[in-house]
Amino acid sequence: MNATQDEEIRLSMSEDDYFADTKKLSKRHALSKIWHVIFAASTLVGIVALTALLLNVFNNAFGYIALENSIQPEELAIDGVSIEEMSKENLVTILGDHVSKGLMRRFESGMTWEERSRENVYNLVLERVVDPKSVAQWTLYESLFKVNEIQQEMTEKYTEANLIFKSWITPSFITLPQSSNPLNAGVRTAILGSLWIIFISIVFSFPIGVGAAVYLQEYAKDSFVNRIIQTNINNLAGVPSIIYGILGLALFVRALNLITSGAVFGYTDPMTANGRTILSAGLTLGLLILPLIIINAQEAIKAVPNSLRQASYGMGATRWQTIWNHVLPSALPGILTGTILAISRAIGETAPLVVVGASTFITFDPDGPFSKFTTLPIQIYQWTARPQDVFRNIAAGAIIVLLILLLSMNAIAVLLRNKYSRRL
Repeated sequence: MNATQDEEIRLSMSEDDYFADTKKLSKRHALSKIWHVIFAASTLVGIVALTALLLNVFNNAFGYIALENSIQPEELAIDGVSIEEMSKENLVTILGDHVSKGLMRRFESGMTWEERSRENVYNLVLERVVDPKSVAQWTLYESLFKVNEIQQEMTEKYTEANLIFKSWITPSFITLPQSSNPLNAGVRTAILGSLWIIFISIVFSFPIGVGAAVYLQEYAKDSFVNRIIQTNINNLAGVPSIIYGILGLALFVRALNLITSGAVFGYTDPMTANGRTILSAGLTLGLLILPLIIINAQEAIKAVPNSLRQASYGMGATRWQTIWNHVLPSALPGILTGTILAISRAIGETAPLVVVGASTFITFDPDGPFSKFTTLPIQIYQWTARPQDVFRNIAAGAIIVLLILLLSMNAIAVLLRNKYSRRL
């Protein structure tokens, strides 16, 4: 509004009315500024909290560590040949001289010595004979800014230990299975378990969720029964995840254990069938994210312009042809957005999996939907519950791996969504 228009309005109004309106406008502008500051502050608080969380994780995932060997590698040399240059046969001899016969038989039952590579035997010697243990560790902040204090503490308390800078996120950390020794522990088994469960959850919940959304939005009439169904779906999205775990325990682990254990397919003995498998966990998380997929798919379908449907009907298309060829392709980006949110929730769940029967310590990889399992959140929980401080370092490394896995899966989903968006 320019000065001329303001003057015209002022002349057409009484002086009291003009000042009253001006005062109300000033109050609205002041209130708008207050809310702007509140929203900006809440955003800033969220960013600060997220930054503090990430800094805390990275602070524990790197840093100096003091390692003390049970036997020094130099003491294991044979005729002046160190274990780094020793043949596989001599390494097997050293291993047999320092570990029990029962452990040697267990090693050989898993894989014969002829089948094992020299590097594999060498790693066994390092793990079981040299047996390095962490006697002290420091955070990344301490390792960068308190180096002198660390070296002084090493000189006074840990004279037999070696000080090294340790990154807990390494290729071996990704490829090794879980171990009772934190220096040899990895997350390979947990990563595979998480991927199996997420795959089963999406395969189960995505078609059912989209189908339910299509029915409720395109076919269902506004009746009392359908309103009850819609209300319950909205309520199920807010049910605590532990409730889904109890449902999964009763339905998939106990009632359908012959199916979820693979007994009906000859995978296990029906007399010893145990439904605490990847399939049970995947179906449980599928139920958990099903309401989210239905609600988001409904909103995406609802956002498709009704004129698109009318144009399709005008060309002689049936309702199903209209839905399949026009409505769903237009709604697909929104549906995939809801699926991304569902995956993000499912991949971080712990409580339902604990109830269903996730293993807290497992060293073998899952080989199918009927295998026992663990996941990255379960692994992180198990490590943080350990009394040794060093387990919290590998838990921080596992958190970073989980975040990378989550962001990678979300990035793939976003690329698919954008791909279909450009086609429309």
